[in-house]
Amino acid sequence: MKASTAGWTNGLLGVLIFSGSLPATRIAVAGFSPLFLTAARAAIAATLGAILLTALRQSLPARRDLASLAIVAFGVVLGFPLLTALALTQVTAAHSIVFIALLPLATAVFGVLRGGERPAPAFWLFSILGSAVVAGFALANDAAASLGGDLAMLGAIVVCGLGYAEGAALSRRLGGWQVISWALLLAAPVMLVLAAVTWPADWSRVALPAWLGLGYVSVFSMLVGFVFWYRGLALGGIAGVGQLQLLQPFFGLVLAGWLLGEPIAASMIAATGAVVLCVTLARRYA
Repeated sequence: MKASTAGWTNGLLGVLIFSGSLPATRIAVAGFSPLFLTAARAAIAATLGAILLTALRQSLPARRDLASLAIVAFGVVLGFPLLTALALTQVTAAHSIVFIALLPLATAVFGVLRGGERPAPAFWLFSILGSAVVAGFALANDAAASLGGDLAMLGAIVVCGLGYAEGAALSRRLGGWQVISWALLLAAPVMLVLAAVTWPADWSRVALPAWLGLGYVSVFSMLVGFVFWYRGLALGGIAGVGQLQLLQPFFGLVLAGWLLGEPIAASMIAATGAVVLCVTLARRYA
């Protein structure tokens, strides 16, 4: 299989796995607090990452890579999981998925900042239009909307874009799955303490669906998805494979409707489509 084909295949698998993250998080926060969920998923994934690194005898990362790994850990191990968990205590998974349409743009922006590129003015025009669509949707939506939830989702997109861009650049030196594994291990001490502090008082009240949600975001969203995603970016190119993120809102809306029975309003579909169009045009001029 050619490297480009393998890159797109791995990238698509990563996007499919990530598409289940918000619905699974929505299920998990019904039984766990956002803080415990964030810490537990990271601790579980860090354990699996440590097993992989040890079994495959990976060398320790260089000292110069520690700062980048810390940025990845802040963005995708702590920031995005925590902010989305907080948001999903206030908004539906279907509502939150509209904001995921901005993730490719956030990744591109941080790629520009980290890489020193100079996109055409049209890039910024479409990026502002996409942001305006999301802001308008959030302000005009019905009772499913929550200012706190919407702000948390916007913050989640920003930190996730930073983590994606930093991780993609670092994966060229360390390898895709190694980046997320080392980032998880770097964050593990803090996450273990946080998990102990936020430990549920009554485990008997945690229903099976919440356990399944925790299992999905710990194994698939926090580790397996990144194995495919960073490998796809490394093989197929960040700009090209990154476009596959545009499919994530559509996959996520289908899962939210199917698994959770949440209503998918026409305004959600229209807003997602408009943002995807803006992001596509923005990336063309990036």
